[in-house]
Amino acid sequence: MSLVAGSYERFIWGYKLKSRKHLSSLTLSPLFSFPSHLSTIKTVAVAGSAAVSNGNNDTIKIYDLSTSSEIGSLYHSSSITSLSFFSPPSLSFFPRNLLVGDAEGSLSIYDADPFAINPLSIHPLEKLALTIGHDECLAMVNLVRGRWSFYCKLSKEASIVQFDGTGKKFFMVVDEKISVHESEDAKLIFKLDNNKRVLCAALGADLFTGGEDRKVTAWDTTTGKVAYTIEDAHAALIKVIVVLSKGVDDLGEEDPYIVASTLSDGIIRTWDVRMVNKGDPNLLAEVNTKSRLTCLAGSSIKTLCS
Repeated sequence: MSLVAGSYERFIWGYKLKSRKHLSSLTLSPLFSFPSHLSTIKTVAVAGSAAVSNGNNDTIKIYDLSTSSEIGSLYHSSSITSLSFFSPPSLSFFPRNLLVGDAEGSLSIYDADPFAINPLSIHPLEKLALTIGHDECLAMVNLVRGRWSFYCKLSKEASIVQFDGTGKKFFMVVDEKISVHESEDAKLIFKLDNNKRVLCAALGADLFTGGEDRKVTAWDTTTGKVAYTIEDAHAALIKVIVVLSKGVDDLGEEDPYIVASTLSDGIIRTWDVRMVNKGDPNLLAEVNTKSRLTCLAGSSIKTLCS
């Protein structure tokens, strides 16, 4: 499993979460760190062994996690606001496309084969994408035909939009409010109130959120209720949450469900959330990058390097 983080100081950080027989001994080991951009790194994305990042100079850097190296660059014509990989299940180790949203309202799709808008999310069936722009509009994009499926005005610009694992629902985040909608017609199913502003969210068995309350909160998207929380997960507001999926470790045993979180003080923490319901949140590993982190992404695919 791998994590990639970007920082204000233009450094990119790569870590490998080492699997152990005893979960309490898991560690985050450095894979690489170097100043990859000329300015603050704004966003990162990871799929399998590939990772990308971008900074204020609108250059996308491409990395190979299996060799811990930078392998190329892409130059975009407008200010980039979001990056997302698209990978069909049959090719989970190598992404097929890289989707790029920008400040001009454009969604660009790059062929990712050569290198092994604001929020956007790709439907599990790989034919649709959701985007939200600064014009406070939600749009669904048909990736097959390259045109909008629908376009609607929101009451306020959402900071996060994402499909669930089935693609039948999606959720949006506006300040402290989380709304869950039907994918077919964007009909509101229910609203979740986090009391304090939500800054990040990620989907796993539950919907995980973090923000100004310094907690990692898991929401049951079937009932709309809080499933459990990790209180005081960080000393300040949480900026990023990453869910690392279940898999099988080197001993043939099922890995725990692992969630990683970070904030701008540079500390990355990983949690075994299976223990939270029992009142014992299990902090598996922690690393201090000593850098002001701005973004984090992860992959459950094991890297090839030792």
